[in-house]
Amino acid sequence: MTIKKWDSQNVLVTGGAGFIGSHLVEKLVEVGMKVAIIDDFSSGHIQNLKNVAEKVEIHEKDIIALDWKDFLENNHFDYIFHLAGNAYVPPSIENPAHDYKVNLYGTFRLLEALRESAWKGKLIFASSAAVYGNPLSTPIKETDPTIPISPYGVAKLAAERYIEVFSKIYDLKAVSLRFFSLYGPRQKKQVVFDFCRKIEQNKEKLHIFGDGSQVRDFNYVTDTVEALLLTAQVAPAQGEVYNVASGKESSISDLAKNLCDIFRISPEIVYSGSVRPGDADKWAVNISSLMSLGYHPVVSLQEGLQRTVDWYLSDGSKGTFS
Repeated sequence: MTIKKWDSQNVLVTGGAGFIGSHLVEKLVEVGMKVAIIDDFSSGHIQNLKNVAEKVEIHEKDIIALDWKDFLENNHFDYIFHLAGNAYVPPSIENPAHDYKVNLYGTFRLLEALRESAWKGKLIFASSAAVYGNPLSTPIKETDPTIPISPYGVAKLAAERYIEVFSKIYDLKAVSLRFFSLYGPRQKKQVVFDFCRKIEQNKEKLHIFGDGSQVRDFNYVTDTVEALLLTAQVAPAQGEVYNVASGKESSISDLAKNLCDIFRISPEIVYSGSVRPGDADKWAVNISSLMSLGYHPVVSLQEGLQRTVDWYLSDGSKGTFS
């Protein structure tokens, strides 16, 4: 994909010390942006920013408690990438109230402050494929029904709807990106990392949720970062949404086999037969809307998994950052 040259502008990344956020921050610094981050470090970690910490402005704050109006009055931003919040289904099942606060209420507080200040920048919101639930058909298009099956999906969908309405009523330039099955270095959750950890702990037997037929579209983190940058630059930002994925599907069984091949092991595969509550069965994705803006994912699943395993073996099995 072709990203236009950036002028030096002020950018805020909420959740900037997290998995996606830290990769985005590194890229923004690389292209010459002036970057500030907000993170309460409840899940992200300063270690994720070790390559750029001295080049960015770090605000250790909770988006729920932050006085957004005051913060925006004292800090000018041309772009806000809103990535802060819970990023996974299981915690929303365990504590739906917390998920609501950080994913919906936290986003609404930011939107209200942007409205009150008549902000003229562009907001890019990290949504999720969880808004679709179990899709009625595949490949999934942005216009397909949204029937979330987890509190996480409900909160993300409601936040999208607020963003769309605020965009239309209050002329807020904003766009929502529905991320599918992200993976890569620094992610210490989700299926790819979980498989790496299980393989390290037991090379003879690998336990897998479900029956292995579940399908996902695995998208490497640097391709996702390119999607964030691209939509910030060229998307109409009228409250619309975009699927962000690789456009290629893979079963959980195939994912496990690929990782075992990289680790050079042949364990017995043991399937649980049941999936976790809130997990969808099949996600195959249509990314034509994003591709129409110039998006073309470049990291194959094999290459991405190799990079992730290399990171895991050198760094990922240590520490607590995610």
